[in-house]
Amino acid sequence: MKAEQNNLTKYISILRGINVSGHNVLKMDTLKKMLTELKFEHVQTYIQSGNIIFEAAKDTTDIISKSIQTKIEKEFGFHVPVITLTQDELEIVIGANPFLNDNSKDPSFFHITFLSEKPNKADVEQLIQLNLNNDSFILIDKAIYLYCPNGYGNIKLTNSFIENKLKVIATTRNWKTANELLKMARN
Repeated sequence: MKAEQNNLTKYISILRGINVSGHNVLKMDTLKKMLTELKFEHVQTYIQSGNIIFEAAKDTTDIISKSIQTKIEKEFGFHVPVITLTQDELEIVIGANPFLNDNSKDPSFFHITFLSEKPNKADVEQLIQLNLNNDSFILIDKAIYLYCPNGYGNIKLTNSFIENKLKVIATTRNWKTANELLKMARN
């Protein structure tokens, strides 16, 4: 892998709440430039919702997330939650999707909610008690796998709802986007 050969690690950062209904507008070209100023290399973005693939010197994902958050806040004056994973971590999250083994479920209704940290067990127990109608979720470590046959826009488990219940930062990507980010990271 190229990143490992030059002592860089491949990271994927996902931003929450940018370019939504005209709020927290952040152009991807500007974001790429900002990350280059942070000494990140080979920066790529995917769609306008804040998905970034890049290489950087090995560091904790929390430190990388905080450096991106701080840079955005300094440059634009608004706070954007950022969750960062290594390529290996994203591979594990995607490979662990428990809905993949259920042939009765259509993958076009799969989503992953990425969490900033592993939630408290008592908070998770409260979430499990919810009546979600046709929707289902399974939490594994720092990822909530969602199956939303009526569409994500109709689900009770929004990012804000999850953050309120689990007391961690959450941001969701559909299955196609998560897989595309992994594909881009592998190249």
